[in-house]
Amino acid sequence: MLAQHGIVGCKTRPQRLLFEHRALRERELESNTLDYSGQQLKMGLTLAVTANIIWGIAALYWIETQPVRAVDVVAHRAIWSLPIATAILLWLRRLPATWALIKHRKTLLWSALGTLLLSTNWGVFVYAVNAGRATEASLGYFMLPLLTIIVGRFVFQETLSTAHRLAIALAIAAVVLQIVAYGSLPWISLIVSTSFALYGAIRKNIVADSMQGLFIETLCMAPFALGWLWFTGGAGMGAHGLRVDVFLLLAGVYTTAPLLTYIAAARLLPLSIVGFTSYLGPTLQLLVAQTALGESIDLVTAVSFGLVWMGVVLVSGQGLLRVRRQRRQQV
Repeated sequence: MLAQHGIVGCKTRPQRLLFEHRALRERELESNTLDYSGQQLKMGLTLAVTANIIWGIAALYWIETQPVRAVDVVAHRAIWSLPIATAILLWLRRLPATWALIKHRKTLLWSALGTLLLSTNWGVFVYAVNAGRATEASLGYFMLPLLTIIVGRFVFQETLSTAHRLAIALAIAAVVLQIVAYGSLPWISLIVSTSFALYGAIRKNIVADSMQGLFIETLCMAPFALGWLWFTGGAGMGAHGLRVDVFLLLAGVYTTAPLLTYIAAARLLPLSIVGFTSYLGPTLQLLVAQTALGESIDLVTAVSFGLVWMGVVLVSGQGLLRVRRQRRQQV
């Protein structure tokens, strides 16, 4: 097994750790082809739903950080997520392998670019919540699967099916509708979806799991976040009362908790089911924006959502049909 993955013959410890990590990742991917017991499916589905509920109601958490600015909140998320990610990797005994990844220049460069996109996504979402525009952010996350298809086509030269082309056309129609009606781009929706779609593409070039990725990305953010805290005198900490301070301090917990839950779910469920549950998050974001946050939705926005939802249904339907055909062939 060691020879198969190239571990035998590695002259340096970082190289050996990297190959061991790649072997572990390959075994995790191979596990997706195994049969799933009823207990596994039940537990995995519970974890996946839990993760998406936490993401879906995130606006209720970040609204409690007002009046702290979005850029300050991002700095706190990075700073307080790093020690949690570090502790988890230590507990899993995967910190040495993660350091081996960081020592590779390509991994570090891709991670730095991914960090820029991730921090942009975090900042724009918090800004949208505080500005009363959480509905636009939820539209962006509904658009995410469609933007991911576009990125896959132009970055990885993936083939587009008829359903994919129709879905992209519907998403473009939704954007054009908003431009015609409002005279401007739905920039919050576009930045939220585009930044995360590109972030996902970059992560495909990094041999790291989600928790390792979070560690590397928050490590890249940390010097800038700490510098920002020093420059601003605390980035809002201690300026708006104990309640706000507590929410800022727990920002790392709220960032890592759903990620850990999602990772556990992905190991217990087929990826097709994991992907399907991801639509729960933006659905809850929309409901929270329209109810708890008191935002309203006009006809243009409602039609835009309808167009995007039609595209999502097309893509999801095609994916389910593909999974069924594959299972029939295996039987």
